[in-house]
Amino acid sequence: MRRTPHFLLEDVAEVKRLISEHPWATIVSNTSEGLVASHYPVVLEDTPDDVISIVSHVGRPDEQAHELGAHEILVVIQGPHGYISPNWYPAEQIVPTWNHVTAHLYGTPEILSDDENFRVLRELVDHFEKRMPEPVSLDLDEEGSRRAAKGTVGIRLRVTSFDARAKLSQNKAPEVVARIIEALDGDGAYASPALADVMRRLHR
Repeated sequence: MRRTPHFLLEDVAEVKRLISEHPWATIVSNTSEGLVASHYPVVLEDTPDDVISIVSHVGRPDEQAHELGAHEILVVIQGPHGYISPNWYPAEQIVPTWNHVTAHLYGTPEILSDDENFRVLRELVDHFEKRMPEPVSLDLDEEGSRRAAKGTVGIRLRVTSFDARAKLSQNKAPEVVARIIEALDGDGAYASPALADVMRRLHR
């Protein structure tokens, strides 16, 4: 990503928040056969404040296509994003932009054992089901769930470095930022309440 200093996101806690709130990730590998990309949900592990570790799984044979465990991978986390119209700027400013929160996570994944993979799959289901009025658990049919789990390979990525951006109109005057947030909160063509929320939090 373009290294614009005032858009850099270097706070590990904020990167963890981004991962937690936007767990649908893109996994990219530069393999012996060329570039490979896949999309899977990820879950943060409980780690010290300065450590980022995520767990996930891939469906077979994606672990072979990515050559997982043999080299570093890139995991892309995409948070709220959206078009920012010059209609929300002063009249003399006519160049639009795109605001976003994005993190690139780097590391070499660890392949999980079958038992640990099932534990991670159970936790992943529990993590997303907890919002449901009647949560479903893999424990309802552990035998069948374990059979299904054999079609997956679990991975853990201890992030060794990250490159993140929060491009949220930091280069605009406070009154312009307020107008952008108001427009994003509205019902116009480019409304995005989620983007408005992260802008509001950053510009407090």
